[in-house]
Amino acid sequence: MKTEDVLNIFRECGAMLEGHFILTSGLRSPVFLQKARVFMHADKTELLCKALAERVKQQCPDGIDYVVGPAVGGIIPAYETSRHLGIPNVWVEREEGVFKLRRFEIEKGARVVIIEDIVTTGLSIRETVKSLKDIGAEVLAAACLVDRSAGKSDVGVPLIALAQYEVPAYEADKLPPELAAITAIKPGSRNL
Repeated sequence: MKTEDVLNIFRECGAMLEGHFILTSGLRSPVFLQKARVFMHADKTELLCKALAERVKQQCPDGIDYVVGPAVGGIIPAYETSRHLGIPNVWVEREEGVFKLRRFEIEKGARVVIIEDIVTTGLSIRETVKSLKDIGAEVLAAACLVDRSAGKSDVGVPLIALAQYEVPAYEADKLPPELAAITAIKPGSRNL
């Protein structure tokens, strides 16, 4: 599956929004990829995650013990990707603002791959990597459906992206005039 195939699925689902958006990272952007509109279609989600699972298999040929998704956005793609990999899926969630593996235990030395929905700055993945390394897991890689940074974000481990789609993102005090003229909305889930 190529980048344009992935973006076409987002378009078909009405998930490529234009306007002025406050991203989960706090950055501002004229484009928001509303993956929830894709995830409401199991057939589209399956197509994307099956293709992502194939990429993960190629990059991690020596095996994976667990797929880990950061809550909330990574739970659905992590589950569906793990289904195609045939391995267990767990997730980290915030406890007092820090990602933790609250509902599950994994053995020390477990080989894990983090599955995320959309990457902009890579913060959620970096926080997930830290939480997993803190409990002794071996983080082989992270993977995402769309890397909005087009390979520029450092997530601390190799990043496998189904699609790379560079979309401008700006600090709130450095907006271009055309974006500043539009009222900003925050469709993401962090800090709600």
